[in-house]
Amino acid sequence: QVQLVESGGGLVQAGGSLRLSCAASGSIFSGNAMAWYRQAPGKQRELVARITSGGSTNYADSVQGRFTISRDNAKNTVTLQMNSLKPEDTAVYYCSALIGYTYARIGSWGQGTQVTVSL
Repeated sequence: QVQLVESGGGLVQAGGSLRLSCAASGSIFSGNAMAWYRQAPGKQRELVARITSGGSTNYADSVQGRFTISRDNAKNTVTLQMNSLKPEDTAVYYCSALIGYTYARIGSWGQGTQVTVSL
């Protein structure tokens, strides 16, 4: 029933790194783009990074050059390597599947994983 499971969050000091992982079911992962979103308290969920089935990537301006999204199609997993973390990166991070050239989001949200960056 659970289609997406995020893990890897934690508490890290500014400048540190974390690696987030998302395990997806084959039905939601196969042939689709995948994305990471984040939501800070009192804020809307925002798109952080996405990767197509072929490996093309896009990033939010706020994380460009610091975060790297990748995927393993054999394992149905998507990862987000986060370097040079800032307090502004503090949020709950979620993964999701996207379909078509419009990258429409599909499926249910997972529980997310908390990332907290201290000064």
